[in-house]
Amino acid sequence: MFLYMLVFLAYHSSRWMPRNQRLKFQILNTLVITLVLVPQIYVMGRPKSSRYCKQPLLNNLSASVASSFIAAGFSVTFTLIEPIPQGLWASYHAFGLLSCGQGLCTAILTLTAGDCVKTTPELYHLSLILTVASALSTGFFMVRGGLWLTNPNPGTDLSRHSERPAVPR
Repeated sequence: MFLYMLVFLAYHSSRWMPRNQRLKFQILNTLVITLVLVPQIYVMGRPKSSRYCKQPLLNNLSASVASSFIAAGFSVTFTLIEPIPQGLWASYHAFGLLSCGQGLCTAILTLTAGDCVKTTPELYHLSLILTVASALSTGFFMVRGGLWLTNPNPGTDLSRHSERPAVPR
């Protein structure tokens, strides 16, 4: 869910800016994408990462790198296009389900790979970081979903709930 949340944050953050001033945000978006991708690619290329580990952490990391490239594509597309077509929204939410599954697999593999901290320390620690990020983002979406379910006005945004206009008498 971590990558799904990054795209979510990029989309909603870009909407705070006027359309003609989003170039600075695109530069920031590129920087965030780089900060997510570079450590993963670096660890995947390390010779220690190819050592034997009981769990397939390296395979999971390569799937995470592929998902990161997909998330980067969604992030750039969502910040450039307005309005977003429904088909693109649907594919983004399908990516969210895949991202949730990826986070769950990462958590299970990392929690059962205690021996790998000795043989492949960088790979294990990166998997641990991705597990924590996935758990935190899953918690974020659970809280957000709970707030959405308890919203008395389902047609309004939660942030605008307190700014209802007065009803004339």
